[in-house]
Amino acid sequence: MARSRPHIILSAAISLDGKIATRSGDSALSSKTDKIRLHKLRSRVDAILVGKNTVLQDDPMLNVRYVKGKNPTRIVLDSLAQIHTNSKIIQTSHQIPTMIMVSKKAPKKNLARLGDFAAAVVIAGQRKVELKKLLKVLHQRKIRTILLEGGGTTNWDFVNQGLVDEVIVTITPFLIGGKDAKTLVEGIGFSQITKSLRLNLQKVVRQN
Repeated sequence: MARSRPHIILSAAISLDGKIATRSGDSALSSKTDKIRLHKLRSRVDAILVGKNTVLQDDPMLNVRYVKGKNPTRIVLDSLAQIHTNSKIIQTSHQIPTMIMVSKKAPKKNLARLGDFAAAVVIAGQRKVELKKLLKVLHQRKIRTILLEGGGTTNWDFVNQGLVDEVIVTITPFLIGGKDAKTLVEGIGFSQITKSLRLNLQKVVRQN
């Protein structure tokens, strides 16, 4: 039977204690070598997906740098269409394909703001963006591989619904600590080990 949704790759750099950012939001964990690896990976997928909070906190470009290659479609989950129009993603949406996934609860004034830009605004849910509906829409639009670079909350939503197919994690030589520091997967978490996502180790690569 043909696959009905894109292949999802969760990618992140984490500290030795599983943090993706400090309590103040500093997430500068990757080395130059790891950035090159990440951007090679970006150039090979159809889309990069993040949540609204990642855009609000980091204002990323989510494009391909450091290596030659195509820019994938940028997808932002933003149920209420609250993304800032002065963000890099919106400001460059005429150059790089960009999709803002919203729900039917998104206020009309927010949608009107986004209407002045080239980003495609797509409804994928009633009260919030529904991931399975979202992935069905993306599959219909010929998006077959997605690089999930979300924060812990977005990562949890995908993991909890069994929608992560592959995980690529760079473990960096830092110990961050702190109960308020962001971890790779946030949310409520699984109550039992037997219910959690179990992965098979495919490869280990040492970086300088």
